[in-house]
Amino acid sequence: MRQVPFFLTLNVMLCLLVFAGCQKSDRSDGYGNFEATEIIVSSEANGKLEMLNVEEGSRMAAGSVAALVDTTQLHFVRTQLQAEHRSLVAKRPGLGARIGVLLEERKNLKRDDERYRRLVDEGAVPLKQLEIIQNGIAVIDRQISSLETENPGIAGEISAKEARIAQLDDQIRKSVVRNPVDGVVLTRYAEQGELTSYGKPLYRIADLQTMFLRVYLSGAQVPQVRIGEEVEVLIDGGRSLKGRITWISEKAEFTPKIIQTREDRVSMVYAAKVQVNNRGGLLKIGMPGEMRLPTKRGS
Repeated sequence: MRQVPFFLTLNVMLCLLVFAGCQKSDRSDGYGNFEATEIIVSSEANGKLEMLNVEEGSRMAAGSVAALVDTTQLHFVRTQLQAEHRSLVAKRPGLGARIGVLLEERKNLKRDDERYRRLVDEGAVPLKQLEIIQNGIAVIDRQISSLETENPGIAGEISAKEARIAQLDDQIRKSVVRNPVDGVVLTRYAEQGELTSYGKPLYRIADLQTMFLRVYLSGAQVPQVRIGEEVEVLIDGGRSLKGRITWISEKAEFTPKIIQTREDRVSMVYAAKVQVNNRGGLLKIGMPGEMRLPTKRGS
């Protein structure tokens, strides 16, 4: 058998060692999956869904009208309350005028009372006529007292009607469901024409222009990572993206079964989020990804 020269064998071994070292340095510092901030939009009113302008996969702008709940009965009740409110407001000045008339009558009767007292003392008129005048004053006093207690009651009724109308206005306003964020509709939970109720989910939306890669780091890696630090994010196909660490968990947890950290399955890890710009729509929810720190620390 032909002998391989020693220097050639040595070169081959050195190449293998270098290759192995390169392979190790190419390993990422964190592994995980992409996710987005998802919002479930629910109904804030009870009634029939007159309109539901939501399609799965469609993009919706913040503030756009997504759904409309029937408000017919609310408008009927509001119209009735407004009529009652107007009637009470019109009635309140009339009470004041009536009290004014009674006070004037009482004033006249008091003058008669003083005059008839003198006449009774002089024996010019019988006592019976003075008693009639005094009874008339007592009747007017009771009427004035009744109207004075009725006036605050009307003021309270007016305030109650105004509060109820404001409540109905709020319910009518909430019957128009407006989309809270710019994003893509992920799931539609209701259909137009269905009956909905307060708190019932209508659809789920997420801002897919900003995605987050949730990775898991070992306890040895956590001191080397800083919030706000820029990192490299790798996805299938060898594509490299820029990312920024926005959150690191304060609490350790057991390694998820689908995740392999840098140490090939350590028992306890810390979750972290890497924010990645996804304006091109390359990233999808659940897509796997890898994170590499700016320098290979602890390799």
